[in-house]
Parts: sequence; structure tokens; C-alpha cells
Amino acid sequence: MTDILLLKVEELVTKIKDSQLTSVEICKRYIERVNEFEKDVKAWAHLNKKLLLEKAAEADEYRRSGKPTGPLHGIPVAVKDIIGTLDMPTECGTVIRKGKSYSQNAEIIDLLLSAGAIVMGKTSTSELAYLGPSKTTNPHDHTRTPGGSSSGSAASVASFMAPLSIGSQTGGSVIRPASYCGVVGYKPTYGLISRNGVLKTSEKLDHIGVFGRSVEDVALLAKVLIKKDNYDSATVHYSTENMLDEVKKGPLFEPKFIFYKTEHWKIIEKRSREAFEYFIKSFKNNIEVFDTPSYFKDIHKYHQIIHETDLANNFALYYQKYKKKLSKYMQDAITKGNKHSAKEYAEAIDFMKRSYESYQEVFEDYHGVLSPSSPGVAPKGLKSTGTAEFNKVWSYLGTPCISLPVLQGEGNLPLGVQLIGARFDDHRFLGIANWLEKGCNK
Repeated sequence: MTDILLLKVEELVTKIKDSQLTSVEICKRYIERVNEFEKDVKAWAHLNKKLLLEKAAEADEYRRSGKPTGPLHGIPVAVKDIIGTLDMPTECGTVIRKGKSYSQNAEIIDLLLSAGAIVMGKTSTSELAYLGPSKTTNPHDHTRTPGGSSSGSAASVASFMAPLSIGSQTGGSVIRPASYCGVVGYKPTYGLISRNGVLKTSEKLDHIGVFGRSVEDVALLAKVLIKKDNYDSATVHYSTENMLDEVKKGPLFEPKFIFYKTEHWKIIEKRSREAFEYFIKSFKNNIEVFDTPSYFKDIHKYHQIIHETDLANNFALYYQKYKKKLSKYMQDAITKGNKHSAKEYAEAIDFMKRSYESYQEVFEDYHGVLSPSSPGVAPKGLKSTGTAEFNKVWSYLGTPCISLPVLQGEGNLPLGVQLIGARFDDHRFLGIANWLEKGCNK
């Protein structure tokens, strides 16, 4: 019998539905992995194994009753510890919130439950989803960072302690950990997934993202989470009816890509640069190499202005009452955020629209943009979560992006290739990502 851990999520769903597997059996297998690896990886902020098995038994009993089941019935999903949950603490990676819970579930938690999924537990996050590292280590080398701020979400999937997980990205907090940990990380278009009930760091930059071990896995989870929410004004109506079918079908024509050798190309480690060069050569009929547009430099500056100003605004109370309990990273960001002028902030917001109008012209001739997900493999040490220089542009522009774990860098550690698409073209975008993933794994 194939190990449960090696099955795709859709296969798990089918086997549960056909009574070939129970949710209890699946959860027990993942608990075995937790028992074996959590002491070193430290991916979890909160995990109640007894409660998990009780929920799994309830899911199995419900299925046996003959009632209709949802698209993720009985599947355990790990969630980042900035996402509000009624029955578990939501500590947001800070001692300030130690033991505290939210008064209601986040919208995406309710969507998970409606789909029949089981909230497995809460995964570790950087302090207030910013730069202060969590306790989590990289599953491939415990002396290296897993990335941040969705460190536990990426590491739990990479170490096979969870089949799926949910994270968030404001700078590079989905794509970078996915690259460092060797999993698929997908950040949908801004406005597709509700942030209602999730720690707010930046209204204009915060995105919910998902982790899995294949494009089809993350598409299945995203399909459940994408929904208009009146309590998050950024969300839009977007049909996901044929999403998974289109992902499996892939592009109608052989796709064409631009590969951006950004100005940061020189900071990429030698072995990793060689891996990217090999990747480009392998798809030479599909890829054209370009330098990044000149206005991308301004995007980095404007992203920082928005991010720091919003942090200063959203965490003003913490800064006033608990300043000494905040990391130097957060203290510095809030100090800078308080100094940015209203004019600077307004310019940064205005430039979002203008720069995307310029960028979207790419999709008149190309199916997607490719770039490194990170400057190389996970850096040594646990005092930093790495750099988001390859990710901030896409968080600022609100485009869909995905990290595919298809390369290896130094020490044969995982290295992600980042695919970027056009806003609200997520169906087609994921189909292209699936084509690319399969092409790299031939």
C-alpha cells in the first residue's frame, strides 16, 4: 500500500470518499511524523493531537452518515498563527499575545470547515508576521533558516507533518519559505482570498497564500478559500468553478516566458546561479531573458514606505504599551513608519496603479514572467529569515506568483523558481505552473 504521505491531496479526498481511507488514519500518519520531526523542526505554535484525532473521528462519522461531503472532507490543514481560530490560541509570534485567542474564526477558517477540512493546528510565524525569526528550523538542515514569516507553514509541509498549510505574504513570506523548504508556495492575486480575521500588517500589501507539495494540491486548497467577503473590501467576485480542471488541462499553446535577470542577479550564489542558467537552457525554446524594467527600483522604495507606515499604524498600541517586548526589527520599522509623510505614502499608493499598467503589457506576448524565488538556498543561521528582494515587487503589484521546487543549489538544498502572472488570471496561471512543474520533473 502506498504511504499516505506520498498521496496527492485529491487522492486522499477520493480515498476518504470511497471508504478506502479514514480521516483518523490520515491524521495518525501525520501525527507519527510530528512525533518524529517536530523536536528538531519546531514548526508548530499550537498542536493538540488528541483534539485533532477527535475532529478526524467526527469527520469519519459524518461521512458514514451519508450526508454530502465537501471538497476537502477529512483533510488536515495547518494554518499560520496569525489566522484567528476560536478553539486555539492565536499568538502571532509575539509574547504580547501569549495564550490569547481571537473572539471568532477568520473567514478562511470557516471556509475550510465548510469544505470539510480539519484545522490541524497553528504553525509558527515570525513576530507579528514581520522579520523577527520564529523558533522554526529548515527541515533540510536545522542550522539554516526556513524563511519567514510563514516559516512553520512551509516547514510543516516540507517535513511531511502536514499535507497542506496556509500562510501569508506582505513582502516575500510565502514564496521565500517555499523556496528554502522545497515546497510549492502560491500567492494568489490580491483580492482573491479574504484577510478578515487575520492579523493586519498592511491593508494594501497583505495576501493570504497556500503551501503544498504540488501545483494541483495548492490549487485544490486555493479553490476553497477564494471567495468574495463583504468584511474585506479588497475581495472581488471570482469564479473557481472549473479551476482544478483548467489547472490539470494546462495551457492551450506552448507557453512563452520572460526570465528577469534582476539587478540582484549578482547577489545569487554561484551554484544557484548555475542552476538557474541550466533551467533557462532547458526551456530555451520557451524563455527569453531580459533585464527588469527600470521602474522596479522605485517599487522597492514604495513598498517599504507602505509597509513601514502601515506597521506603525497597526501596531501603535503595542509600540506604546509593550515597546520593550518588540524585536529591534519591529521597533525600527515602526520608528521609520512614523517618519514617512502623507505625501510619500500617497505617492507609493498611486504608483501601484501606474506601474501595474506598464507591467501588464508583458502579457500581450508572454504567458508569464520567471525569476528566482530567492537569492539562493536557505542561508545558514536562525537570526534572519533571508531577503525578500525577489518577491516585494509582486506583493506590491498584487500579481499571482508561485514558487516551484524544481532546482537544487549549494549542498543539494532546494531552490525555487518563481512564476508570476497577470492579475485575476489565476486559472490559466496555475495551469501554466502545472505545465512547468511537470516539464521540470520529466
